[in-house]
Amino acid sequence: MLACDSLGGSRPERMLFIGAQAHPTLCGREGLIGWQPLKPMADEWDKAGFARSDTLPEGKWPWVMVLPQKSRDETLLWFALARDRLAAGGKLLVAMPNTAGASRFEKELARATGRIDSIQKHKCRAFIATDDGSWNEAIFAEWRELGHLRKIDGTEFVTQPGIFSSAHIDPGSLLLAQNLPKILRGRIADLGAGWGYLSAAALDACDGITHIDLYEADARALECARKNLANYAEKTDFHWHDVTTGLTENYDAILMNPPFHSGQATDVDLGRAFIGSAIAALRRGGKLLLVANRQLPYEAVLESKALAWRKIAEDPTYKVIFAEKR
Repeated sequence: MLACDSLGGSRPERMLFIGAQAHPTLCGREGLIGWQPLKPMADEWDKAGFARSDTLPEGKWPWVMVLPQKSRDETLLWFALARDRLAAGGKLLVAMPNTAGASRFEKELARATGRIDSIQKHKCRAFIATDDGSWNEAIFAEWRELGHLRKIDGTEFVTQPGIFSSAHIDPGSLLLAQNLPKILRGRIADLGAGWGYLSAAALDACDGITHIDLYEADARALECARKNLANYAEKTDFHWHDVTTGLTENYDAILMNPPFHSGQATDVDLGRAFIGSAIAALRRGGKLLLVANRQLPYEAVLESKALAWRKIAEDPTYKVIFAEKR
């Protein structure tokens, strides 16, 4: 994280941080407000004592900082959202890892703003543009259009840039959906529910399901899930939640396609934490259905918790595991 004055700027009284992540260099900035759609990072921001908005706030700021993730469309959209919230004469600061395409996105922003000042440090790049009244608003308008909801081809499911599997149904989730036991019933949960595909598949296939709780760390994906499951409104609840912190309810069955990346790095422990939370929340005799890449060693977690499990489907990339809490 780079402080604003790293690029020669003064310390502004008011700042908006899109994609906010807590860092000690930000401490003491009373006029700073952050927006972060990912629950674990939002929780860290809150714990650090910074002001946060659940939705991207409207208004104008003399400084807007942007810390994008790795999606191209999301990054360009966030540039447009930042521009909309930048006061006349204000400064737009972006920081990105080189591995996320920082150089390419610096050139993209330069197309819209003209002059860019930048520095490189710690395998990252920070670049800043000052609104001098000459920016190309047509380019920002193109980027703004990327924020519209889009449909998955051949379906009525809607998604948006930046969320998991925004362009297609995830093949692992599809394999799990194709192998869902019709006997699932009672209260179930979908952990890491994304835009709601697995929950929709379960509700379509299993008449015995009385209720499903969708847990998702990305607030944008959760909003898409609300729209995608509107026909099942009486059977669904939606939770913006970090599953690794545990669940407070108990369930007859749990579905999941657990994540195994933290940022751009593989993190098997993240999937293990999902499984641990699921096992703790299952009632005795409860069913766990998960899909994962074949090489991920999740079976050991199930055995360590004395769950009976079997592999019910696989293809060259994925495996579907059915487990039961004794």
